[in-house]
Amino acid sequence: MDYSGLSDLQILQQIGDFIKAERIQQQKSQEQLAKVAGISRSTLSLLERGEKVNLITLIQVLRVLDRLQWLEAFEVKKTISPIEYIKLQKKHERQRVRNTDMAADNPPLEW
Repeated sequence: MDYSGLSDLQILQQIGDFIKAERIQQQKSQEQLAKVAGISRSTLSLLERGEKVNLITLIQVLRVLDRLQWLEAFEVKKTISPIEYIKLQKKHERQRVRNTDMAADNPPLEW
């Protein structure tokens, strides 16, 4: 579904429909779900109807419905810029070890 063409209220309605369908599929009443989520039944009803509710309310309900994976879309993935990648590669490059005893500036000591 193309959510960019929907109004804010239409998106809220989609979220409410999702919550209601999940609740019914899990055979939970509004009263049961609201009690476990720590919200009132009327607040859950508002959410299911697509009314404005607090974001924390949505999170509490998703947690009870075991649907927090829905929030993975909001995860910020760390990326490495090409310059940072090159710096990391140089940091871990093998470096030659120079034997200082054999260097021309330091001839071996004789006894």
